[in-house]
Amino acid sequence: MQFGIFTVGDVTTDPTTGHTPTEQERIKATVAIAQKAEEVGLDVFATGEHHNPPFAAPGNPPVLLAHLAAVTKRLILSTSTTLITTNDPVRLAEDYAYLQHLADGRVDLMMGRGNTGPVYPWFGKDIREGIPLAIENYALLHRLWREDNVDWQGRFRTPLQGFTSTPRPLDGVPPFVWHGSIRSPEIAEQAAYYGDGFFSNHIFWPASHTRQMVALYRRRFEHYGHGSADQAIVGLGGQAFIRPNSQDAIREFRPYFDKAPVYGHGPSLEEFMRQTPLLVGSPQQVIEATLGYREYVGDYQRQLWLMDHAGLPLKTVLEQLDILGSEVVPVLRKEFAALKPARVPDAPTHQSLVAAAGGSRDATVYTDADDVTGASPEESRAARATTPEGSLR
Repeated sequence: MQFGIFTVGDVTTDPTTGHTPTEQERIKATVAIAQKAEEVGLDVFATGEHHNPPFAAPGNPPVLLAHLAAVTKRLILSTSTTLITTNDPVRLAEDYAYLQHLADGRVDLMMGRGNTGPVYPWFGKDIREGIPLAIENYALLHRLWREDNVDWQGRFRTPLQGFTSTPRPLDGVPPFVWHGSIRSPEIAEQAAYYGDGFFSNHIFWPASHTRQMVALYRRRFEHYGHGSADQAIVGLGGQAFIRPNSQDAIREFRPYFDKAPVYGHGPSLEEFMRQTPLLVGSPQQVIEATLGYREYVGDYQRQLWLMDHAGLPLKTVLEQLDILGSEVVPVLRKEFAALKPARVPDAPTHQSLVAAAGGSRDATVYTDADDVTGASPEESRAARATTPEGSLR
């Protein structure tokens, strides 16, 4: 079982002090939070992708993750999410393979459609095509990481002919992919089709909805022949705020909840906690609630929490991580390990994927080419021989 945190990188005013961090403060805080996550023994740090205020999350997550690769040693670096709809699959293939090399394999990523409508036209896309874009773009990305020469034609980008994405994946093994969704059964179907992981970020939805989404993914995972339903790879998201006793946790978190862009101005904190998996309480309450997720999704492989949302100051977030790492996660590791049947796989890592592939290999494509067209010397000479003199000037 992997435990970790994710961030959406929101720049939100602290309602208790009135302080709004600058973008640089928020970015530097994100780095400190990731380093703290490793220090307290967590397994995963994941960043969202945003292209608009009020977020300072990276528009190109590999920029942040490459820096984190240099300042951490063990942490798995992931996304939450990578926008498969508005990013070019060719660029994704190149950027994340490059990051994979820099991080010595400590990389996976979560594909998502994105829930900010204006992003689509900013990148020349139509939100009404969100599902078809997600399906087509990922189909291409999947091939780019597994085939050295790709011929491809689709609806949403120019065709490719004999295209080789570089660098090739580290050890010949692409990064593991999770498909993240809150509400779209088509994404659960897509994850099942490829035998990838399915990440249900069930912060805002009741348990009954998450149960349905995960059950659909498990059934279809088995249908496509990747293993039995209980062997499907499932991750869950959530949010926790922890203090030694529940009264202090609720009292301290309430003003942040009430003013949070995604929570406030609706149900009360208590109502939201009853209706969704939002956890605000003591370490024991967080432990019991998290163990309870297994009752409606089965044995699962990754649990991520949002810890730095809604204007919480860095000092408070770091305190939360200390509690999570010392009092919550060690108990959860022991309990989940005791409950998990031997047939249920662990969360994939680069090492386990390499082992499953029969060992590492050098996937580099060695070829001579010129530095202008990418053509081989023979192709360049042949082209010049048939080109009217002066036509290239």
